[in-house]
Amino acid sequence: MHAKNRIPSSGHSTPSPPASPLRSASSPLRSPRYRQGKRSGRFKPFQPGRTSIAHRIACLLLSLLLRRQGIFLFAPLIYISGMLLYMGTVSFDVVPVVKHRPAPGSVYRSPQVYEKLKIDMNGDNSSADAIWTIWKNSFEEGKWRPCVNKSSESLPESNGYIYVEANGGLNQQRTSICNAVAVAGYLNATLLIPHFHFHSIWRDPSKFEDIYDEDYFISALENDVRVVNKLPEYIMERFDHNLTNVYNFRIKAWSSIQYYRDVVLPKLLEEKIIRISPFANRLSFNAPPAVQRLRCLANYEALRFSSPILGLGETLVARMKERSANSGGKYVSVHLRFEEDMVAFSCCVFDGGEQEKEDMNKAREKGWKGKFTKPGRVIRPGAIRINGKCPLTPLEVGLMLRGMGFDNNTYIFLASGKIYNAEKTMAPLLEMFPNLLTKEMVASEEELAPYKNFSSRMAAIDYTVCLHSEVFVTTQGGNFPHFLMGHRRYLYGGHSKTIRPDKRKLALLFDNPNIGWKNFKRQMLNMRAHSDSKGFELKKPNESIYTFPCPECMCHTNKTEDSRSSSAT
Repeated sequence: MHAKNRIPSSGHSTPSPPASPLRSASSPLRSPRYRQGKRSGRFKPFQPGRTSIAHRIACLLLSLLLRRQGIFLFAPLIYISGMLLYMGTVSFDVVPVVKHRPAPGSVYRSPQVYEKLKIDMNGDNSSADAIWTIWKNSFEEGKWRPCVNKSSESLPESNGYIYVEANGGLNQQRTSICNAVAVAGYLNATLLIPHFHFHSIWRDPSKFEDIYDEDYFISALENDVRVVNKLPEYIMERFDHNLTNVYNFRIKAWSSIQYYRDVVLPKLLEEKIIRISPFANRLSFNAPPAVQRLRCLANYEALRFSSPILGLGETLVARMKERSANSGGKYVSVHLRFEEDMVAFSCCVFDGGEQEKEDMNKAREKGWKGKFTKPGRVIRPGAIRINGKCPLTPLEVGLMLRGMGFDNNTYIFLASGKIYNAEKTMAPLLEMFPNLLTKEMVASEEELAPYKNFSSRMAAIDYTVCLHSEVFVTTQGGNFPHFLMGHRRYLYGGHSKTIRPDKRKLALLFDNPNIGWKNFKRQMLNMRAHSDSKGFELKKPNESIYTFPCPECMCHTNKTEDSRSSSAT
């Protein structure tokens, strides 16, 4: 009889299979059930007799490590050896190239923008010419009028003579002249007509009387400041007729008027004559009303260009108004700073390639020997452009003005020196504004001949024509536009009538070849409106009275006072 399983399963009793006579206690099971399970892919139970060699070696190593724990001390060495072995199989000859996208506004792409906008720009007739509608705020909130009072009292005895040497270009010299008048008047000194330095950049040997009306200057100040064009003979003999032997004050830039009273005046009383060289920017913008009055008087009333320069300038103004008769005699003047020295000094990169790079390096070395090649100096053209410090190109000026609503019939007077690579750079501007003129185009060769080799006299002619334009456009800053804005405010009821572009915003717009004409025009009209709203501005602390004459050189006249005065007449 067969033995029975004594452990019940599910309440049933199942007979055990007969034992195989060949099977021992340690032999593996050979039943059909397991053979069938192997064929069906079921889990195969652990079979110690069939353990792999790799498994045995791993167990052996693990047991050795556990028994000899000191071997762990060699683990870092083993790791480093493995890494070195691995690295030896890797090639480092190929370095991955990481492409950096230029920051928005850092690249000169204006030519591409122009090509993109040209068709839509030329086909746009949606708005009236801006020359008629640009200044909407010029007569709001009343007017400002000049009110520089001249003294009627006689001057006390002079404390001595002041001799200044004015350096820089036309308008930097103008700053020195006006500040010298203010200092001399405050110290009750006699001012000797300022001497102009010969500068390596402007290379103009002109004297005061070559540019300004010297007699008019002296007479306009006669009751406020004594001005003479030569020193007494006894003083000249004292210094061997050489004014460089006169005691020279080296005064820090932007010194206060109190410094002149406390430091300069005692020496003046002792020596009876002092020299201040250089004198550009040697007086603070902030000063007492008496000093500011003298500055206003010198700049806006006493300084007048010499008769030849003034006569030619007024002739060119008349010709510009005649040519723009269809616009009511209104024309636009643009101060374009794209001369070679300005492009070089800015360190900006345009689209001239290697030739431009070579030209700029030569210009920098010629004008500023070693300044731009000092060890450690890093020049970042992209950052300069993003910050709005690059001079606008002729193409960019044209695009900006077309976007602001000036059509291609607008007459433009261009005030500039010799434009860099003019044949190429001026072509797009002339295409957009064919009625663009310069003093060389409005005046004859005979008329300009006496001034051709004198940069300051040529700049004085430009200044006169720009002063009387309906719109003045500044593109780079500097003394020329700053003086013009102040002078225009003084003449035009406190409004500068000047377009001052936001060059940081322009850098972004001109670096976007995908921009559409409507979007671009909207941005330009907003910029134009902002310039209009900033036409009236009062002088703030540390700002120049030569740019902001209100309120120290001008008086405010409200609309009520205007109506009273008109009814009284």
